[in-house]
Amino acid sequence: MAKHRAQRGNLFVISGPSGTGKGTICKEILNICDLKLSVSMTTRNPREGEQNGRDYFFVTKEQFEENIANGNLLEYANVYGNMYGTPKDAVIRQLERGKNVLLEIDVQGALKVKKAMDEAILIFLLPPSMEILRERLSGRGTDSEEAIERRSQEALNEIRLLGEYDYYVVNDDLTEAVSEVSAIILAEGRKVPDKVKPIIREYE
Repeated sequence: MAKHRAQRGNLFVISGPSGTGKGTICKEILNICDLKLSVSMTTRNPREGEQNGRDYFFVTKEQFEENIANGNLLEYANVYGNMYGTPKDAVIRQLERGKNVLLEIDVQGALKVKKAMDEAILIFLLPPSMEILRERLSGRGTDSEEAIERRSQEALNEIRLLGEYDYYVVNDDLTEAVSEVSAIILAEGRKVPDKVKPIIREYE
C-alpha cells in the first residue's frame, strides 16, 4: 500500500464585527476540528503564565520592525501602544506540515491576510440582525450608549465588505453556527482540483 503523504493544510480566517461571537466559536471549533491556532507576534511584555510561542511570539520593537521590513507579517496593527501581527513564516510552517491553521482576526486584518495569501479561506460571522447585535454589545455592560452606537456603525461598515469573503455564517444559535463552520472546514479539505494529482499518486 502506498504510504500517505501529508497534503498542504488550509488557512482559515474567521472574522466579523465585535459582538458576533468570534472567540467563542473559534474555541469550540478548535475542540472539534484538527486545527492549529495561529500565534500572533507582539511587542508587549508577557503576562504571568504566558509562554513564548504558545500564547504569543514576544519580540522587541526592533525585531517587530525587522519582520515588517522582511515582509514576514501577513497583517499588523498598533493596539494601545503595542504592536500585534500575524507572522507569515509560522503559518506557512504549519501549512507545509499538512496542518490546517485557524486565525481569528478583525475584518480589516482578514482582508490584509487574503491579499498576502490568496489561498486563505475567509469566513465572515454575521449577527442575526443589527438589533440583536446592539443587544449583545449592550449586554456586556462595559460600553456607554455612545460607544455601542459607534460599534454598531462600525459593524455595518464591516458587513458591507461581506463580498470580499468566501463564506458567511449567521451566529444565531451557537451549536448550529459551530456546525456550519466545521462543515466548511471539512468541505475545503475535500476539494478536488488543487489536490487531485497527489491523491491519485497515493494509489498508483
